[in-house]
Amino acid sequence: MLDRSLNLAGAEAELGAVRAAPVGWAVSPGRIAYPNAVAAMEARAATIAVGQAGELIWLLEHPPLYTAGVSAKPADLLDADRFPVFASARGGQYTYHGPGQRVAYVMLDLERTHGSVRARDLHCYVDGLEEWLIRALDQFGIRGERRVGRVGVWVADRAAGTEAKIGAIGVRVTRWVSWHGVSLNVDPVLDHFTGIVPCGIRAHGVTSLHALGVLATLEETDLALRGAWTTVFGS
Repeated sequence: MLDRSLNLAGAEAELGAVRAAPVGWAVSPGRIAYPNAVAAMEARAATIAVGQAGELIWLLEHPPLYTAGVSAKPADLLDADRFPVFASARGGQYTYHGPGQRVAYVMLDLERTHGSVRARDLHCYVDGLEEWLIRALDQFGIRGERRVGRVGVWVADRAAGTEAKIGAIGVRVTRWVSWHGVSLNVDPVLDHFTGIVPCGIRAHGVTSLHALGVLATLEETDLALRGAWTTVFGS
C-alpha cells in the first residue's frame, strides 16, 4: 500500500541522504479503511523519525465515514448511525471522508525547512498546507481563501453573501514528524456531511469542485496537488 521503506543499516552517510531526498508520492487505488490508513501512517512516521524511511505524501479515498479529532464535541455528531465513526488523534473536530474526496496524508520531517515552511513551526506548517490547497484550486480557476480562526480553505460567493468549505486540514505531529493531513472535496456526496457539524462550524456549509462547476477527476486533482506542492514546500 505504501512504498517500501529504505533500510539504512545505521550508516550515517545514508541517513543524511534519506533525510535530504525528495518527498515521495504514493496513490492507493480503491477505498482504504480508516484504521488501516492510520496504522500505516503511524508506522511510516515512526520510521521517518529515525531516518529509516523517506518523507511521503499518500493520496487515497476512504469509504464513507466520520472521524472525531481531539477537539470534537459530542453534540456535533448529529447522526451516529449513518456511517462508522472513528476517534482520531489528529487536531480538529468532526469531519467526513468518503468517495469523491481526495485525502492527502502528509508525512514530513518537520525538523527540516521545506520551501517556505520553517522547521519546527507548526503554525507555519498548517499555513503551508492551506496555501498548498489554495494554489491547487487556483489551477482550476477557483479562488480558495483563508478565514481567521477557521483552519481550512473556503470559497466565497460574494454576490450571495455566502461561503462554504472546500478543503479541511487536521494534523498530528509525533517526534517532529507530521501525519494525517488534508482533504479536498472533488465530487463527494455533499449530503453525507449533514450527519455532523463539519469542523464544529454551524454557520457555513461545504462545497466541492463539481458543485462549483469544475468537473475534475481525482487524477486531475492529483496533478494539481503535485504541481502546487513545490511552489510552497519546495522539491
